[in-house]
Amino acid sequence: MQATRTRHWVIVFAVVLSIITYIDRVSISFAGPKMREDLHLDTEQFGYVLAAFAGTYALFEIPGGWLGDRMGARSVLTRIVLWWSFFTAATGWATNYVYLLIVRALFGMGEAGAFPNITKMFATWLPPAEKSRAQGIVWMSARWGGAFTPLLMAALFQLIDWRTAFQIFAGLGVMWAAVFYFWYRDSPQAHAGVNSAEIEVIHAGAVPEPSHGSVPWARFAASSSCWFLWIQYFMLSYGWYFYITWFPTYLKDTLKFDLKSSGAVLSGMPLFLGGIGCLVSGFLTPKLGAYLGDVRKARKIMAVTGMSMAGILLLVAVQLREPLVVVGVIAMASFFNDIVMPPAWSTCMDVGGKFAGTLSGSMNMMGNFAGVAAPIVIGKVLAATNQNFTLTFYISATAYFIGAACWLGIDSTRPLDKQA
Repeated sequence: MQATRTRHWVIVFAVVLSIITYIDRVSISFAGPKMREDLHLDTEQFGYVLAAFAGTYALFEIPGGWLGDRMGARSVLTRIVLWWSFFTAATGWATNYVYLLIVRALFGMGEAGAFPNITKMFATWLPPAEKSRAQGIVWMSARWGGAFTPLLMAALFQLIDWRTAFQIFAGLGVMWAAVFYFWYRDSPQAHAGVNSAEIEVIHAGAVPEPSHGSVPWARFAASSSCWFLWIQYFMLSYGWYFYITWFPTYLKDTLKFDLKSSGAVLSGMPLFLGGIGCLVSGFLTPKLGAYLGDVRKARKIMAVTGMSMAGILLLVAVQLREPLVVVGVIAMASFFNDIVMPPAWSTCMDVGGKFAGTLSGSMNMMGNFAGVAAPIVIGKVLAATNQNFTLTFYISATAYFIGAACWLGIDSTRPLDKQA
């Protein structure tokens, strides 16, 4: 009997969702200058608005991942997508600073748990050989969703205002949730489109159980690999958050690009090249692992190389003066940043075992704590240096180098669910 390939539709759902998450998330960065003007926000206030999303997103990562491990991704993802879609629409109803802070915080609560539950889906539905590639495809899609959002926003702004744009983006999430809930099942065995041959393919390696009891938090706290995963992701995300928060401002105020024309294209370049980095890493890492005979060593090599090169390129960008060259170098830093993504999330599956959703949620929580810190720190640095971004690049480069060192201590050969 030939195996069906129903499991690949799980990747399709994850790809579409990842694109929607980044459209909803990145749109405020491009709409930021007009929103600041309409709502009378200064630079530091807008930094806090950006951080409000990241703060609640971080805090609800672990609950979101834990719920997915406990209840299954079907019900959890459906609920959180509907939640954040409502508050995406509510962003367009903003009338003042306080309202916007509250709405973006509630939006972050909803979007938290999306990627941990995608990881949970992959851990349940995909054989080991397909997980790294799937993560690469998903993160490429997420980045490209963010990369093309400025172009989409620029086109929409020719027809509608920023308020209406957020209403349209909210509708995308509602449609996804309806189709996903109808099609998806938490176990491949429960899906009518999966035959016995595909079940054998999926279970070719150790596949985590679809749910579990209590989380062994003591094992998490005692695991050096968990701590290094958390720290490296904080450092990686600190550098990355510049690309989706302050980069359009950097293009407009420092490099003097017009965000309504060339600036709209250039503002998406870091995420576009980052998406390519995700795809390259997702496909290259298994091949390097096969060559070395050790996929875990391959992940370390990719991650250390990615973070080190990202830091080096930001230091190079500081020394350059030609605007287009500066954008190109920063975009390449994002490319190397995202080489780390598939190894990081695949390692969560190995280290977490049946607790993959919770571990990936905790890792993403740490990354989004960086998302809280970065917009605020950058805003304060700009205020203290008369809008000079040089120190911002030095701080991000240092974070990358610390993250690269963390990977040397990660051991994914001892899953948490196998430890006594």
